[in-house]
Amino acid sequence: GRSGLAHHKLPFAHPIPAGMSDTTDPEAKILEALDAVQPHALIGVSAQGGCFTEAVLKKMAELHKQPVILALSNPTHKAECTAREAYEHTDGAAIFASGSPFDPVTLADGRSFVPGQGNNAYVFPGIGLAALASGAKHLTDSDMFVAANCLASLVDQARLDQGCLYPPLEDIREVSAEIAAAVAANIHERGDATLPRPEDLVAHCKSLMYEPTVA
Repeated sequence: GRSGLAHHKLPFAHPIPAGMSDTTDPEAKILEALDAVQPHALIGVSAQGGCFTEAVLKKMAELHKQPVILALSNPTHKAECTAREAYEHTDGAAIFASGSPFDPVTLADGRSFVPGQGNNAYVFPGIGLAALASGAKHLTDSDMFVAANCLASLVDQARLDQGCLYPPLEDIREVSAEIAAAVAANIHERGDATLPRPEDLVAHCKSLMYEPTVA
């Protein structure tokens, strides 16, 4: 195995599974890893464009009823697969999101999907606004979990039915206000706030937002 791993990678490191060969073929190596580990999710963040091949995607669909395929590398030509490839090669079973934007996909049988774009713009404005609104002494891991859970709660059933994991980006101001209020509440509850808690956190957070308009 590898030595000298960065500290944040150590919790995820484990011995090389039995049966893995020393192949240098990228597709074969991924397929061997899928057979050995049988993951529920395949997360692409290494900018190896196209490495989630047809064979890889079909293998994920064999392993799990709803495989999670996250092709998060940017720009588009570095994406591990396209939205169409993810849906077509898993027969529409994939739970898909990408780092680059992709158009909606309609399969040959008429099913349509709206791929979500996994962009940190969904959460970092709300987290920053929460720190400002509460006068936070610290931000902790729990704030990140609260932000993620709040974001997930803002995806309505209609979008989930279309396979989209995120609310519309055009609603980002409302999304940011809701996330800011949820994170600010968490900050107040653990005693890390230095400002008084307002009665209506959502309204308070909205009042602190900049309005880019010209009178």
